[in-house]
Amino acid sequence: MTKQLTAARVETARSVERLVNGQFVMDGAGVKINRVLTQTLQRRLDPFLMLDAFGSEKPGDYIAGFPEHPHRGFETISYMITGSMRHKDSAGHEGLITNGGVQWMTAGRGVIHSEMPEQSEGLMEGFQLWLNLPAKDKMSALWYRDIPNQEIPRFSTDSGATVQVIAGRSHGVEGAVQRDGTEPYYLDIELAAGATFEQQLPPGHNAFLYVFRGEVTVEGKGVANTRLAILTNPPGAEGVRIKAAEASRVLLIAGRPLGEPIAQYGPFVMNTEDELRQAVEDFRAGTFGA
Repeated sequence: MTKQLTAARVETARSVERLVNGQFVMDGAGVKINRVLTQTLQRRLDPFLMLDAFGSEKPGDYIAGFPEHPHRGFETISYMITGSMRHKDSAGHEGLITNGGVQWMTAGRGVIHSEMPEQSEGLMEGFQLWLNLPAKDKMSALWYRDIPNQEIPRFSTDSGATVQVIAGRSHGVEGAVQRDGTEPYYLDIELAAGATFEQQLPPGHNAFLYVFRGEVTVEGKGVANTRLAILTNPPGAEGVRIKAAEASRVLLIAGRPLGEPIAQYGPFVMNTEDELRQAVEDFRAGTFGA
């Protein structure tokens, strides 16, 4: 059920620091994706490591999926806008995320998993976000949760916004997932043409938004479809104000920076080179997921 709420106010808002174009790459077994948050932005957007957007009606662009591959030291958040993806992992877990569903996985000390489409035609569209773990949690136990779309809290405002709260909180609505270490916000915001949405954010959080339908403006700066906008962190800013130039849909993502060293080797994200070498040795020894 969608709650109807009165829109909150943000008196002092963040603006756009810079706009980012994604890089089209091939990943998995040849899936075409738009990598909109790349490794070069990890420091600026700490604690976030990567955001991939994928979408195609051509099965050849996605049908091969993402066969078995390892992760250690971070969390993956897979959000399926349209389509079906089957998850299997080395700990014996199996789940299916479908239209509007989310899978939140803490890789922790190590997991080998696969993500394979369960369709051979039609539109496949979604996102995968990588969220870093604090050093103290990098070797934690594997955890994951499949969240069907109907279990994601949502509300609409009298200003023309409909919001799904995947993580964090918005207008008093608690998200499906909360994390103490990084305190992430992950909102899917749908706006009618001309509508405005205001979201309060903690002052120290790094924040960005990604437009995947339409076009919006943030404090007068236009953000076009498929663009990522890094938001400023000025002292005293209460949050962000987003206005739709046309019917639009936007991901708003924010988190508390960890301020810790980042050492990455492909799907392993640790704090030191020694920890990376150990991750590779453990993977080769077959101890991931044990």
